[in-house]
Amino acid sequence: MDGIPDTMRAIDPDGPGGPEVLRVVERPVPTLRPDEVLIRVAAAGVNRPDVLQRKGGYAPPPGAPSIPGLEVSGIVVAQGADVDFEMMGQPVCALLAGGGYAEYVAVAAGQVLPVPHALSMIEAAALPETLFTVWTNLFERGYATEGDTVLVHGGTSGIGTMAISLGAIFGLSVIITAGSDDKCASALKLGAAHAINYKTEDFVERVAKITDGQGCAVVLDMVGGDYLPRNLQCLAEDGRHVSIAVQGGATATIPIFDIMRRRLTLTGSTLRPRDSAFKSLVADELHRTVWPHVEAGRLKPILDRSFPLAEAPAAHARMEAGDHIGKIVLTMD
Repeated sequence: MDGIPDTMRAIDPDGPGGPEVLRVVERPVPTLRPDEVLIRVAAAGVNRPDVLQRKGGYAPPPGAPSIPGLEVSGIVVAQGADVDFEMMGQPVCALLAGGGYAEYVAVAAGQVLPVPHALSMIEAAALPETLFTVWTNLFERGYATEGDTVLVHGGTSGIGTMAISLGAIFGLSVIITAGSDDKCASALKLGAAHAINYKTEDFVERVAKITDGQGCAVVLDMVGGDYLPRNLQCLAEDGRHVSIAVQGGATATIPIFDIMRRRLTLTGSTLRPRDSAFKSLVADELHRTVWPHVEAGRLKPILDRSFPLAEAPAAHARMEAGDHIGKIVLTMD
């Protein structure tokens, strides 16, 4: 690891709190395990779980760094002895269990994807977390296929905009919900088939009208709580409901007989705690099925704003305000 410093700038709060706890500190550069690569970070994506972790509500999984950050782009500057293909000097992006808000991060080589010429490093840093999440939940757990109509809540979030983009590539008709007319208009410009302002409209009624009473094949939900039984009303027979977050509550009352009668499926997942073997399998699948679209410039993340690492408090404040459309990114410049 010649030329690599012993310490690095990072954000690693001593305890939970508001955005002001996100101060730049010095931390040791990570040491490599045999199956890992060391990335000199160019940019790091900001995600909702980072905010929850900062507040003390989402501890890193065992073995993960306390430094927040679930995705980065950068250059490989070292690789472990068990990495059996040459990656040194390659521009890459990676899904992480933590550690992204830093100048260097170590990650299993299987969780790394190449950055093609069609992407800037800032764009590449905004891709892994939402791409892995939407692919595994909407397409793998929700079995969304060409011609399906799907309902996605939080349509202008990083997850929502990625669902719109992937839906356009793979032939889905995507209905989104958002909290303002401006956000709905933005989602329609990005390619959503329909956009529902949940503050002024009943999304259950709108979905019924849009689908002529047939309902959606899949609902991708990050709200939970009392949205769940309403979401079930939006599903067609044999429909699938996929939960990926519980921002509106972790419990719900559901109509069991209606689920039986219409043969509905309720499922969900959390990506961060999954092991490296699973994430590597997903990365391989994405490389085969989605990456050709990335390389051709047909799939890019929707970017909201980027902030220097030292301005991480402003980045978190923007995310919490809910005004962003697409991804927020930190840069190491």
